[in-house]
Amino acid sequence: MRIVIAVLATLLLGGSAMADECNDKAIDKNGKPMVGAALTAHLKKCRREACDKTAISETGKRLSGAAYNAHMKKCEAEAAASK
Repeated sequence: MRIVIAVLATLLLGGSAMADECNDKAIDKNGKPMVGAALTAHLKKCRREACDKTAISETGKRLSGAAYNAHMKKCEAEAAASK
């Protein structure tokens, strides 16, 4: 039960922090802010990686199959909405 609460809290509280973190890292190799397709690709990859870290079941094991896909879809949608 504690794991479920921890995962939900991470998803709810981490959504806006995740978006801020991804935006803060959107700097190209020359130190300039990314724009256009590079920014879009970077944000998509960053959100996917952040959501992948939270894809853990109640028993502490990694999610797989349909559960993993559903978690990723929901998490990425929440991260995109919290821009």
